[in-house]
Amino acid sequence: MTPRIRFRRFFDPKSLRFQLLSRSLLLMAVLLVVIGLFQYVFMQRFIYQSKATSIQNQIQSVPPDAWQQMTSKSSVNVPDNIPDNSPDNSPENASSENRGNGFKHGFFFFIPDSTIALIDGEGRNFSVISNTSMSVGNPPKLAEQDYQDAMHSKQRLTYKVLNQTVGDEQLIVLQPIQMRGHSVGVVQVSLGTKPLKDTLIQQLLIFLSLALLALIGGMLAFIPVLRKTLVPLSKIVETVEQIDVGNLAERLPVEQGQMEIDRLAISFNGMLERLESSFEAEKEAKEQMRRFVADASHELRTPLTSIHGFLEVLLRGAMNQPDKLNKSLKSMYAESERMKKLVQDLLLLAKLDRSPMIELREGELDSIIKEMAPQLRVLAGNRKVCLRLTSDLRCRFDEDKMKQVLLNLFHNAVQHTDSEMGEIQISLETAIGSVELIVSDNGSGIPDEHLPYLFDRFYRSDSSRTRKYGGAGLGLSITKSIVELHGGKIKVESVAGVGTSFHVWLPIPDKL
Repeated sequence: MTPRIRFRRFFDPKSLRFQLLSRSLLLMAVLLVVIGLFQYVFMQRFIYQSKATSIQNQIQSVPPDAWQQMTSKSSVNVPDNIPDNSPDNSPENASSENRGNGFKHGFFFFIPDSTIALIDGEGRNFSVISNTSMSVGNPPKLAEQDYQDAMHSKQRLTYKVLNQTVGDEQLIVLQPIQMRGHSVGVVQVSLGTKPLKDTLIQQLLIFLSLALLALIGGMLAFIPVLRKTLVPLSKIVETVEQIDVGNLAERLPVEQGQMEIDRLAISFNGMLERLESSFEAEKEAKEQMRRFVADASHELRTPLTSIHGFLEVLLRGAMNQPDKLNKSLKSMYAESERMKKLVQDLLLLAKLDRSPMIELREGELDSIIKEMAPQLRVLAGNRKVCLRLTSDLRCRFDEDKMKQVLLNLFHNAVQHTDSEMGEIQISLETAIGSVELIVSDNGSGIPDEHLPYLFDRFYRSDSSRTRKYGGAGLGLSITKSIVELHGGKIKVESVAGVGTSFHVWLPIPDKL
């Protein structure tokens, strides 16, 4: 892959890498902006407070009696009825000693670009004693209550920022003068905040420049980290691209060091396993359907061929011969009965598969077996039939369906036992959480290789597909379907040359 293609893929708006990078940088930029705003607010407060503290320290370095002398000797008094911007209150009207920096009174007090004013203890007499400001102009006179609050304030530092309608923003520091524990006045120092704001903006520009450099550096550092982080996801994409219907056995690595990617791989592997099982089940279902159609066609073709043959014999003149006519009609009747039984079994299986109708009622299964005992003995002929039934074993079952199960199992035992020496035993006993029905015989048994397929439709253990007593191989399939509809299970145990036992377990009522 060429660098140009990689670049285009990486910065594609739909790319996961681009979205992660852009959103991370956007989040970082928002955080930096928020930090910058908070820094501006707190830095402004810190700078103003630091400047006010510095001014306060200079005011406190002057002896209180010196401030008192300056108050008494001040020549510029601003009455309450004179506006702050009145010419009488201008620095030009102040005496030369008041425009100085305190040298006349024996102390040094210098704050550049500021104005200093004294207010008497009553907060009314406003005297400007120094003005070195070229931008502030006349010092603003605050409300009398502000000076009273400053004189009686318990705070160590009193200052405020004043936004004037005319002129620049000013920082005003108020410091009470204490003489023998009493406040004799307030010193007001006013200076413009423009130099402080310039410093603040300079700091903010430095922060923004560093933030921009951090964003650029973060982007350059985040790109390779992001590319390496998404390597497992790229491997998953490559592996998925190799998977198709014929390659569902492929699996994704599940230990790549990233919990989310590992969970995705585990989930995807589970999906692949389910798909593989579904395809295998579908493949098996198609194969069973193919065998089912072939076996059903064969089973139906045999009686139809026989009936067709006997009809041809009758049409050729056998109908005029009573012996041949009677024999042909009996054979045709037997084949039609066989075909009728086959069609009924096929319809029953289809009904059980599609929409099974079963009515479960609680009852005693031994009573059903005792009721069918005469019919079973007739079917057994000269074979010995033994019943070993435990009474009062209750379970839920459909009476007609369970009769069919018992008949199918008993008929299967009759077919595989000797007509004279055969023994068939029907047992009913309790099991763990269920009632167990056992139908066993002493017949020829079933080889082990045939046991797993015994309940498949049309399955026959003999390869010639013939039976001594006929049958299509659907009885055991029907029996298994009925048992499973009851919520039970069926199992077969057989030893070649010894006999076969079919075990049916039906759940008891409190386990349903």
